[in-house]
Amino acid sequence: MSTRARFVPPPYPYDRLDELKPLADRHEGGLVDLSIGTPVDPPSPAVLAALGGSDSERGYPPSIGTPELRDAAARWCEQRFGVQVDADAEIAATIGSKEFVAGLPHWLRLRTPGRDTVLYPEVSYPSYAMGAELAGCRAVGVPADEHWSIQLDAISEADADRALVLWVNTPGNPAGGLDDLAAAAAWGRERGVPVFSDECYAEFTWDGPPHTILAATAVDTAADRSRSADAVADAATRRSRRADTDGVVAVHSLSKRSNLAGVRVGFYAGDPELVHYLRELRKHAGFMVPGPAQAAAVAALADSVHVAEQRERYRSRLERLARIVGRFGPEPPLPRGGFYLWAAAPDGDAWAFTRTLLAEAGILVSPGEFYGPSAVGYVRVAAVLTDDTLDMVESRID
Repeated sequence: MSTRARFVPPPYPYDRLDELKPLADRHEGGLVDLSIGTPVDPPSPAVLAALGGSDSERGYPPSIGTPELRDAAARWCEQRFGVQVDADAEIAATIGSKEFVAGLPHWLRLRTPGRDTVLYPEVSYPSYAMGAELAGCRAVGVPADEHWSIQLDAISEADADRALVLWVNTPGNPAGGLDDLAAAAAWGRERGVPVFSDECYAEFTWDGPPHTILAATAVDTAADRSRSADAVADAATRRSRRADTDGVVAVHSLSKRSNLAGVRVGFYAGDPELVHYLRELRKHAGFMVPGPAQAAAVAALADSVHVAEQRERYRSRLERLARIVGRFGPEPPLPRGGFYLWAAAPDGDAWAFTRTLLAEAGILVSPGEFYGPSAVGYVRVAAVLTDDTLDMVESRID
């Protein structure tokens, strides 16, 4: 008989906040939950029309994504990042991104059973480490610098030799850091370690333009190499460059970009060998984005206006929330990207700060320990409240 202990799932981090919620009951309007990044603004009307009118409910949707979705994702990558990705060979659909993040270590270990380590940002979204644990792998956090960017030189060669994958996250959740994606791609290629880049908050990059690992070492297109007068005259073509996807995969989601968290749709794009392997595995496992969700994603990716409007909302809300949080502790700096404030707790006690914000302002935030042992002295504040609700919170502390 095996003596191996059975796996017992740990408590889901955010469930631990339930017992604190009554602290906000004394406030008119009740609890304002800023602990989870759940969008509160409406999706674009065109996206809702596509969701309700696709006529795709009866048939099984393609696991890899419809041609329309993959084409839309490829066009978006070119328009947003200036890189060309092959929709037929280098892109596939995901059911949001969390299932992909959590499942990836298991799938990669089947591909490379001699390796057992998942490298991920030490201060990060919990699913990187939990995905490793669910796959029976080692989860090894990589430290961040003072700007909350991953420190690749802190990875030991012993861990690199065992690594199945290196995760990077730009902009980072929870701290809003931006990583050097070109350096991450080079690190992985030198060691034969796939680098997966979680870029779900790319549209909300405040420090410079949005980044993708697909553009980290992009190569010239044929049009760039051509010296014809037509190619030289076409500025848009000159800006478009063929992505260097060797050993790298970018992961994107419509949840935050287009307020579609409930629809569960995203995509991954990159190395054709890795994408093909994951496509085939996921077909067998039955991972399929519902047809109406894929149609909604096509409409969402084609529309940049609603994203620009959402970007302005989040920027304004972050500024106002920083002032609110600063009434009870150090005023947090605005992030380099994302829509979270990463606020230092007075005396380093994040749980006490969480209780204070609940009792005094009626807002629920997340203690930093949810994002790793190195994050215990902070809280994360999600700017996921309408402007009317923000007015209400401000009135509570005036």
